[in-house]
Amino acid sequence: MKVLGIRFCSVSAEAEKLAEFLDKGLGLPTAGGEVAPTDGQEAAEFQGCVFPAGESWIEVWPEGPGMPAGIMLQIVVEDADAWAQQARANGLDPEGPMDAHGERIYYLQAPTGLPMSFQSKLGEADP
Repeated sequence: MKVLGIRFCSVSAEAEKLAEFLDKGLGLPTAGGEVAPTDGQEAAEFQGCVFPAGESWIEVWPEGPGMPAGIMLQIVVEDADAWAQQARANGLDPEGPMDAHGERIYYLQAPTGLPMSFQSKLGEADP
């Protein structure tokens, strides 16, 4: 059982400020270019962005309908079903699976209230 990456997801009314901090302040590359245009183009409404790093990344999204404010830790693993089996054997109760975006996903809440997920890429053997 192997962890392949860690994802951090933040949804907030301050999302654009956080994205600009990560992009312009720290210089992290985004998946879709710059957070805000700098060549005189009119800025569109901020829709969110992803800062990739291999199998890991940071997601920053604005709060809105269907996207309540909060943070989430996502753990990318080789086999989410095996992780779910281990979690259950250790007394945890992950919800799922849910197959979406080419991944099998399970959800948990840490004792601190932190929402978490662990997921793996769907393979040919998965339904």
